[in-house]
Amino acid sequence: MKKFPLVAPRKAQDAMPMQRIIGLTGGIATGKTTVADYLATQYALPILDADHYAREAVQPGSPILQQICDRNGPSILQADGTLDRQRLGDLIFSNSEERQWLEEQIHPFVCDRIHQILQLHLQEPIVVLVIPLLFEAQMTHLVSEIWVVHCHPEQQKQRLMARNQLTPTQAEARIKSQIALTEKIAQATVALDNSKDAATLLRQVDQAIKIAPTSGD
Repeated sequence: MKKFPLVAPRKAQDAMPMQRIIGLTGGIATGKTTVADYLATQYALPILDADHYAREAVQPGSPILQQICDRNGPSILQADGTLDRQRLGDLIFSNSEERQWLEEQIHPFVCDRIHQILQLHLQEPIVVLVIPLLFEAQMTHLVSEIWVVHCHPEQQKQRLMARNQLTPTQAEARIKSQIALTEKIAQATVALDNSKDAATLLRQVDQAIKIAPTSGD
């Protein structure tokens, strides 16, 4: 597995005064969406989703989509001109160089969009950034605390296979493309265990959201 540099999270005092900016991350198919949806509905928190901005980056007519087409040919598009995500996924998760190239195109766009949207929420006491590749994309400087959602490796694999209709080999390739969960947990402010039922996970969220982390020296 490729090693990525880990960047220390920004201390709380470096954020807007009294503002908590939660970086919600974890592994693929570990339950980030469940946590984000709960924070939005139960606590009415603004949710900024990096995946949304990544999709925006490759909309038809965008410069990044054109670069992808120039590199991979028109077959990377569907009939309606949108990106064939399944085909692209098969390509990048079987070729680390192609995955790195794609991330170098998309990550700066996503980071810029998050910066822009954060400016609209300066008065919010808590903002949640859902960034699956928070560590891999070196975006930890954007947040004041890091929440990592995790589960047992076999659970992660089975959930991913069921969700995305993948073979075991395809699922393993996607999981191995990310930093190991153990490494992410070691960097976390809060580790949320999603190995049991949803109620158990959400009780952990309730506890975490009510306790602002202390900065320390």
